[in-house]
Amino acid sequence: MADWGDEVDAQEKGLAGQVEKLAINKNESANTQASNSTSKPGTTNIDPILKAADTSGNSADTSAQPADTPAQPAQAAAKAAEEATEEKVTTKEDESYLRKLLRNQLVKTKNDIEILRKDPSNPLYSVKSFEALNLKPELLKGVYDMGFNAPSKIQETALPTLLADPPVNMIAQSQSGTGKTAAFVLTMLSRCDTTINNVQCLCLAPTYELALQIGEVTEQMAKHMTDCKIGYAVRGQRVPRGQKVQYHILIGTPGTVMDWSIKLKVLDLRKIQVFVLDEADVMIATQGHQDQSLRIQRNLGVQCQMLLFSATYDADVMKFAQAVIPNDPVVIRLRREEESLDNIKQYYIECQDEADKFQALSNIYGTISIGQSMIFCQTRRTASWLAEKMTKEGHAVGLLSGELAIEQRAAIIHRFRNGKEKVLITTNVSARGIDVEQVTVVVNFDLPTLDRKPDNETYLHRIGRTGRFGKNGIAINMVDSKRSMDIMRSIENHFGRKITKLDADDAEEIEKIST
Repeated sequence: MADWGDEVDAQEKGLAGQVEKLAINKNESANTQASNSTSKPGTTNIDPILKAADTSGNSADTSAQPADTPAQPAQAAAKAAEEATEEKVTTKEDESYLRKLLRNQLVKTKNDIEILRKDPSNPLYSVKSFEALNLKPELLKGVYDMGFNAPSKIQETALPTLLADPPVNMIAQSQSGTGKTAAFVLTMLSRCDTTINNVQCLCLAPTYELALQIGEVTEQMAKHMTDCKIGYAVRGQRVPRGQKVQYHILIGTPGTVMDWSIKLKVLDLRKIQVFVLDEADVMIATQGHQDQSLRIQRNLGVQCQMLLFSATYDADVMKFAQAVIPNDPVVIRLRREEESLDNIKQYYIECQDEADKFQALSNIYGTISIGQSMIFCQTRRTASWLAEKMTKEGHAVGLLSGELAIEQRAAIIHRFRNGKEKVLITTNVSARGIDVEQVTVVVNFDLPTLDRKPDNETYLHRIGRTGRFGKNGIAINMVDSKRSMDIMRSIENHFGRKITKLDADDAEEIEKIST
C-alpha cells in the first residue's frame, strides 16, 4: 500500500498547476454563449479530490517556520501584509456562495418565525403539504423529484402568501439552508404563463456563481414544465441588438440585467410579473449593485410582485429592502440559531514561540482521543507550515485558505465532513458555516485579530464550530506573547466566560479536559 504522506505530497505538488488551469477554464467559461434556452453558461469542472496545499507554488514559504521577531523586520512586515490580505480574501459574496455549496440538505430548525404586517385583520395562513398549495401537476412533480416531501418552516408560512391572489410583496429573512430559494423559485414557476413569449419572472443575484446556483434549482424544479424557457443574464451571455429576450424566467446579475433592459432595450421590465432580489445583504455590500438594483426596480410595472430575501436583516439591509419593496410588504423573519459558549470548555496554553505551540499541540493529540478538530491560524504561511508538520507526524490533515477557488474550498470541507481528514487547518476563511457533528476540539493556534485588535466576533464563530448540535466541545487557545495574552484577556472579559490555564506538559491535566 502506498504511503499516505507520499500521496499527499504528490497531490500537493500538482495542485498549483490545477489552479492555473482552473483560472484559464473560468475565463473560457465566462465567454461561453448559451446553446439553448435552458442551458447554463459554461461552468468549471472541479476535481472533487482536492487536498491540502498552498497554491502559491512556493515551497520555501510552506517549509520555513514562520517568525515574527524584531530581528526580522522584513519578514514581520510581510506577515502583517499577509494578515491584512487574508482578512480581505473572503468577501460576503464568497461566504454566501460557499454556504450554498455546503448545504446538501435543509437545516432543521425549531426557531420561531416572526411575521410583521400592516394589516393584522388579514391573517397569514400556513400549510403542511405542497398539495395544499394547488400547484400545477407538473410543478408539484418537480418539487417531489427534488426530494422536498414537506414544506420547510419558512416555506409553510411564506408560500401561501407568495402564491396568493392578488399578489403580495414580501421581505423574508432566513439563514442559508432553510428553503428560501425553493420558495421563490416555486413562486416564479407558479406565476409563469408559458403561452406568452416574454420574460415574466426576473431574479437578481449578486454574483455569477449565485445566479447559476439559483438557475440550477429552477431548472430542476421546472423539468416537467417542458414549455418553460429559463435564461441567464450574466457575463458572457449575449443578445443580438434589436432582438427581444424570449425566455419566460430570467436569472441574472444587476449589471447585465441593467444593460439588457435600459441600455440595449432587449428586455422589457414593464412586463415582469414577479421580481426577486436574492441575497440582499450581499447585494448592498457589492460595489454598484445597490444602485443598479434600485434602477431596475423603478422601471418595473405597478402589477409586479416584488420579493426580497436576505440572510441578515440589519439596519442597512432594512433601509435597502424598504426602498426596493414598496407598498407595505409582508415581512417574515426566521430567528437565527445563536452560537453559544454554554457547552464549550475554554482553555489557554502559555507558549514561547511557534515551535512551542506545535509541541503543545502534539502533546494534546498524543494524550486524548479527538474525533475531528479544527485549527485556526491567522495567516496562510502559518497554516501551511503547521499542516506540513502535522502531516509528518501522521495526522490526516486538510488545509483551507482564502486563495483557493470557492469550489476547491467546498471540496476540501466535504472531505473533512466525510471523515477523510481528521484535522482541518484553516485561516478565517471557514470560521462560519461548517457544521460537522464530529468536531470536538477547536484550536486557536493564533488568536483572531482585526486591525491588530481582538476580534470577538470571529472568536465566537471559530470556537462555535465545536459544541454543535447540543454536544459538548473544547476550545484551546495558544498564547505566545504579552500581546496575545492581552488579546485573550480582552476576549475573556468581552464574553464574561473564564478561560482556564492548561499545562500542556502535564498528561494527567490534559486527560481531565476530555472527561
